[in-house]
Amino acid sequence: MRAIAYDRHGEAGQVLRLLSEQPAPAAPAAGQVQVRVLSRPIHPGDLAGVEGLPGGPRQRFATPRVPGVAGMGVIETVGEGVQDLRPGQRVAFFPVPGAWSELVTAPTDLVVPVPEDLSDETAALMLVNPLTLLSLLRAVEDAQHGQAGPVVQTAAGSSVGKLVSAAALKHGIPLVNLVRSATGAQTLRQRFPGLPTISTADADWRTQVQDATGGRGAQVVLDAVGGSLTGELAGLLTDGGTLITYGQLGSGSTPLESLALTPRALTVRGASTARWMAARTPEERAEDVAFATRLAATAPELFEVAASYDLADFAKAIDHVRRPGRSGTVLLTSPAP
Repeated sequence: MRAIAYDRHGEAGQVLRLLSEQPAPAAPAAGQVQVRVLSRPIHPGDLAGVEGLPGGPRQRFATPRVPGVAGMGVIETVGEGVQDLRPGQRVAFFPVPGAWSELVTAPTDLVVPVPEDLSDETAALMLVNPLTLLSLLRAVEDAQHGQAGPVVQTAAGSSVGKLVSAAALKHGIPLVNLVRSATGAQTLRQRFPGLPTISTADADWRTQVQDATGGRGAQVVLDAVGGSLTGELAGLLTDGGTLITYGQLGSGSTPLESLALTPRALTVRGASTARWMAARTPEERAEDVAFATRLAATAPELFEVAASYDLADFAKAIDHVRRPGRSGTVLLTSPAP
């Protein structure tokens, strides 16, 4: 089987490599299934795991690591006691480490049958994107302390950004969208005409945000960009506001002490699906998965795919992920058996 792996932290395009003849994993144990992976998304968190923490040590690993935690495929074999899943069944999975491999073994509670009419592309995003959305909405609710105010989000043209926009319209969240280009802004305005969309390429984009928030500033900023933009985003917040970071799409850095956290009583916090397993009870996780499945089945148009690349073309796929103005998620695929 094939897999993409790395044995040290570093720029993803340089340290990742394709392993063409990896041994298949052991047969699934009781309560597990083995899945032949057909499609898996490239998320910023996947690349962050390869590259390591900004400014942190670049580690080397004795055993190569395989990125990815989400995807979809077809069940190859099932372990003892597995009754609700069967070989040949299409399933989505999350969080299952090693998704950038052609075979993964997963506990049954992390594997979900794919609705019959759902495409493989949508199924690959069926769990991770909606669960990211739920994590962000809960973080926003916590930050608002029961008093809803304007919310600004960066990377609004991304797959998750569009889910946030749809949720904002449904729940009446006063959302302002930020994108990097005038073309991207126009496209998103057509998709979500009820929401203000502003291009950060405009010289007066900060003034536009102030106007869109009624001159109040943002109570919450949802940021998937980070880097040198962080200081600008903190300046958009009203005193007492919260910056929620969940990605690192941008370049550069912003010193924490430059954000005037103390005099303005600002809060900076992270949000990540990495804590979803620990933060939610089994019953809550089941409810979240049911929500994700319903959303994919009823609104597949919100699960936009930018492009699909074979595992062997991972370098091109990573370049596409970092392409300015990209709309949708980039997938890594394997041929069906």
